[in-house]
Amino acid sequence: MNTPVSALGPARDPVRTSVVGLGWAAKSIWLPRLRQHPSFAVSSVVDPNTAAHAEIAQDRTGTRLLTDVAELDRSNTDLAVVAVPNHLHSTVASRILRMGIPVFLEKPVCLNSAEAEQLAAAEQAGGATLLAGSAARYRSDVRMLRQVITEDLGELRHIELSWVRARGVPDAGGWFTQRQFAGGGALVDLGWHLLDTVGPIIGPVGFDQAVGTVSDDFVNDRTSAAAWREDAPKQDASDGDVEDTARGFLITEDGVSVAIRASWASHEPYDVTRIRVDGSHGSATLTCTFGFSPNRRKGSQLVRVRDGVEIDVPLPEEEIGAEYLQQLDELPTLLADPASQGRTVDEVRRTIAVIERIYRSARRARIGARSTRAARTVPHSTLLTTEDHHA
Repeated sequence: MNTPVSALGPARDPVRTSVVGLGWAAKSIWLPRLRQHPSFAVSSVVDPNTAAHAEIAQDRTGTRLLTDVAELDRSNTDLAVVAVPNHLHSTVASRILRMGIPVFLEKPVCLNSAEAEQLAAAEQAGGATLLAGSAARYRSDVRMLRQVITEDLGELRHIELSWVRARGVPDAGGWFTQRQFAGGGALVDLGWHLLDTVGPIIGPVGFDQAVGTVSDDFVNDRTSAAAWREDAPKQDASDGDVEDTARGFLITEDGVSVAIRASWASHEPYDVTRIRVDGSHGSATLTCTFGFSPNRRKGSQLVRVRDGVEIDVPLPEEEIGAEYLQQLDELPTLLADPASQGRTVDEVRRTIAVIERIYRSARRARIGARSTRAARTVPHSTLLTTEDHHA
């Protein structure tokens, strides 16, 4: 994977960065970009699996190989990029924050509201800043969509968000598809990115209503795995117990409706991401593909519609994954800004609260469906009413 180099030069001394967790995200996304970005120096990597260290090439910065975050030193670490498995996100990040070291935490930032509060307490106790992976909002096409919304659409009415993969169950059979380790399926994974694009559009508002449903038609079908991730095959893997598809419908406190769909796999031929925004003066639809899957249509398209007239909005060409580099461009400034502290936690609280509400609604729907099916199988005689027995 070719990683573009940022055009920005270092505005200050390079940020001495430790990468914690040497899984796919660290090796494929963060390490290559951090090492090529002029504003960062990878001072250490942390992983308890020493075999993973062997895969990390040494570079000019003399990267130290550590096995525990306790070995990190605030005096020579300006930032920790945490990319451990989902169920360890809040625990590991909280440990580092309490050491006074700022943390950039991969999504999902947490798996429930209790973990969000754990992170908030750790950030406050250590006086360090928590930042979060928010790559989608740094895409050039998403930024252009926000500009069109602001300038042309008037009052917001409705937003539709979808990220639907043809085949893309990550780490099929591994921890990614185990609820106890991942916290959920496509909603926690892809849905977090989609919800992250909503915040800059609607602002810091809560949701008055939230309902949802989930399904798992593909999660245990090995042909639906994300082959492009090159995950090692799981010989003795347990069946996945998370959803491969989640659908939700939300209504904000000020009446804007939001429909969301996140699918790891589907019957579609290509992986497609769509964001449609309806306003009082018109609508705009962005069609693109988030993420790294090669099974995508070429380029992005942004169409604005008003009074029956469609207008294609020009978009710059952008390399796959450029949004991650663009987020790195802004990290040093965010780290230096005292106002950054607490801001991420506030956003995380809203995001995880919505995810929890969709999952609760989906569980209620499944319980109701099971009860209905069970009632249909009960012999007719057991369904007689009291009046029937006395007849």
